[in-house]
Amino acid sequence: MVQENGQRKYGGPPPGWEGAHPQRGCEVFVGKIPRDVYEDELVPVFEAVGRIYELRLMMDFDGKNRGYAFVMYCHKNEAKRAVRELNNYEIRPGRLLGVCCSVDNCRLFIGGIPKMKKREEILEEIAKVTEGVLDVIVYASAADKMKNRGFAFVEYESHRAAAMARRKLMPGRIQLWGHQIAVDWAEPEIDVDEDVMETVKILYVRNLMIETTEDTIKKVFGQFNPGCVERVKKIRDYAFVHFASREDAVHAMNNLNGTELEGSCLEVTLAKPVDKEQYSRYQKAAKGGGAAAAAAAAAAAAVIPAVSTPPPFQGRPITPVYTMAPNVQRIPAAGIYGASYVPFAAPATATITTLQKNAAAAAAVYGGYAGYIPQAFPAAAIQVPIHDVYQTY
Repeated sequence: MVQENGQRKYGGPPPGWEGAHPQRGCEVFVGKIPRDVYEDELVPVFEAVGRIYELRLMMDFDGKNRGYAFVMYCHKNEAKRAVRELNNYEIRPGRLLGVCCSVDNCRLFIGGIPKMKKREEILEEIAKVTEGVLDVIVYASAADKMKNRGFAFVEYESHRAAAMARRKLMPGRIQLWGHQIAVDWAEPEIDVDEDVMETVKILYVRNLMIETTEDTIKKVFGQFNPGCVERVKKIRDYAFVHFASREDAVHAMNNLNGTELEGSCLEVTLAKPVDKEQYSRYQKAAKGGGAAAAAAAAAAAAVIPAVSTPPPFQGRPITPVYTMAPNVQRIPAAGIYGASYVPFAAPATATITTLQKNAAAAAAVYGGYAGYIPQAFPAAAIQVPIHDVYQTY
């Protein structure tokens, strides 16, 4: 075992290992570990479901663990089995482990990019100032395909390379093309089970022209087998095409991905199914399911207007972009709110106008998001997390 940077490593690779590093999706996160439990108890439990490539136990200065660890298996199916069989495993009487898939995020969101810059220019510029860049994903503007949306996603060779790049690109440290940029972790892509993806018969089509109609899309995607397209749902510059069979969907994807439709190059992939449980919770919150949902809705109404990137939803920044009006009074973090929150007095009409104007401006910078709707402010004081409140300026 080796201990470095606050973590103790077991294995990595195991004896007799040959071949490449395990692929993404082979690691699980283990939480709720009793602080006096170590490798001698953890390894036998997790080895029971598969061969461990590496176990990393997070350690504190006092010699006790920090309550969580990461276990990487040699194969993806072993990690899935660990989540299935070891989540809520009783490691000690009354002490249950929490086991879930670990997200090895290697993608960053970069905002504030000049809209005339091409993918190759962005890739070259990012590679000059950060290391380990694998790819840059740039989306064309919905209104003008010659422009980008003002942001890009940068894929790195490892989570560590992405973390180092994020630290280097933080606002105030560096400029690209003479512009200040925004940087954040991109939301990881949903990891859908391969067996589930084998049943998908819906295509996700992006980079469409705004004026392209659903009838046109249906005609183009149904040309290989008349009547195979059941329906098309188009939203601005992307659409979902529903097929009668998976074979027809795959055939259309293979033939139309990268082709032009009304002057725009299409990107066609299989649509990833939505987690029904998550979607159900979202719907209940949106419709107001009881007192708890009402409280959640009330809390949501008391949030400073936020701006995030437009669809597609894969890869949007995790942290919302908050906008502040000038000369808003910051109140010291004392009293009933505790150390993590500050009371934020309800602003006057002029301040609300300024906030909404700034939010609309931020929406334009972050990809020309036309879907921004100003939110109403509460009449009384509201709580704002202290890291989201900026100094007056």
